[in-house]
Amino acid sequence: MKILITGGCGFIGSNFVRYILQNCAEATVINVDKLTYAGNLANLSDVEREYAPSRYQFLKGDISDKKIVDDVFREFDIDWVVNFAAESHVDRSIDKPEEFLQTNVFGTFRLLEAARKFWLDPASDISKKRFLHISTDEVYGSLDDKGYFTETTPYNPSSPYSASKAASDHLAYAYYTTYSIPTIITNSSNNYGPYQFPEKLIPLIINNAVKGKRLPVYGDGKNVRDWLYVGDHCSAISATLERGLPGQKYNIGANCEKRNIDIVAIICDYLDEKLGLMDGKPRRELIEFVPDRLGHDRRYGIDASKINSDLQWEPSVPFEKGIIETIEWYLNHMDWVEDIETGRYRKYYRKK
Repeated sequence: MKILITGGCGFIGSNFVRYILQNCAEATVINVDKLTYAGNLANLSDVEREYAPSRYQFLKGDISDKKIVDDVFREFDIDWVVNFAAESHVDRSIDKPEEFLQTNVFGTFRLLEAARKFWLDPASDISKKRFLHISTDEVYGSLDDKGYFTETTPYNPSSPYSASKAASDHLAYAYYTTYSIPTIITNSSNNYGPYQFPEKLIPLIINNAVKGKRLPVYGDGKNVRDWLYVGDHCSAISATLERGLPGQKYNIGANCEKRNIDIVAIICDYLDEKLGLMDGKPRRELIEFVPDRLGHDRRYGIDASKINSDLQWEPSVPFEKGIIETIEWYLNHMDWVEDIETGRYRKYYRKK
């Protein structure tokens, strides 16, 4: 079982690389990552020590590069593709949308083309192949106070990021209907947990609150997201690979909606109790409301009943447990955050 994982040095990708190697003894992982700002080899240093080179290999490469992608398919005779590789930060997509189109749309196209070239070869058994395209609930747009996203919800993306992911979703499905490439699409809610890049909400608030820096919150802070622990997302991806049907899409969520401001307050209160007050004041006083993000979606809510019933998957980590484990992980890995803030993680790559 040779699994190509793209973007495996990022947040969710690195967690899944570790998960699949620990839980699937017959799996060999080929991790292709461009190592942009969010790709960090240090995320998998333990995996490198334990599993390389017999069951794990890392290749630095851009999935938009046809030669690189074709060479990987040819050399390793790939069975499964799990496509995490994506530019994913909405703020960055507003500033530099072209990079998102290049990776998210054209990169996905290159992977699909390689699958078409190598998997449709008569010598290949396509019945054993899987192409899992990892997407987001943001492709559906924004909800009001009622209702949930289902797999049939019309796409209504609001940012260059979500529009590029919507386009790549359509490409993945088109290759199933046109060429019978066994693609599956998953759309997950907001993830949190270890190794998340520090510019995202939860690690940003943890890091700033520990250091006594201001805690920026967009708008009125009442934007709602469904929060999914990254370990649960990994188990859902595994279930989809093993039991999901080609041509289908599955929403992945935890039925755990929280307002951004409430997330920030939970982190502040836990750190006050854990570390003591900051200069005699509660950390909630560090909260600073800032001008809202352009096109900021108000609410996301996932209906995950399809993956619950069809694939017998349920999340196992309640938010109250997952957020504490996440805060504790960052408190115990402040050197990891510091390496990213100072750019030392790029020196780590050059050394390796």
